Amino acid sequence: MDKKIKAVTRIMQTQYGFYIGIAILLVVLYQSDIILEGAYAANFGMQYILETIGILTTIALVPLSLKLFSVKLAKIKESGAEESLQLYQQWSTVRLMIIALVTYLNILIYYMTLNSIGGLCALIGLTASVFCLPGEKKIREELNLVTNNEENKEEI
Repeated sequence: MDKKIKAVTRIMQTQYGFYIGIAILLVVLYQSDIILEGAYAANFGMQYILETIGILTTIALVPLSLKLFSVKLAKIKESGAEESLQLYQQWSTVRLMIIALVTYLNILIYYMTLNSIGGLCALIGLTASVFCLPGEKKIREELNLVTNNEENKEEI
């Protein structure tokens, strides 16, 4: 079981690394003028629409992703150990993808409008992603999985 937990942890850490890497890549591409920025900087109507979309997706999806995971976690705990580990990984991926959508969309909005609202919403997404940061200890605590070492400590 320890090997499976470590494998799931590695997979989730890799996914999180890709999430951060893609966000950094987007910023680098815009900052180095590979992707042109400011496409809607002079179009105030389009700025309003894009910023509203960015704000509403942030307001809706960030709490949804975090709450959805906590609701699913309660149901995941009812499953067997191996199945719960697989479901935990699956729903963690869904949660991270929702937050990634918010982050990437708002980075794009920030650079298309050159207005700080998109940047602030992207930072909200990045901040929320800290709750998705995987760790072996976190998985064990959330799924109530105890290692042999922890069982021995409790017996003493």
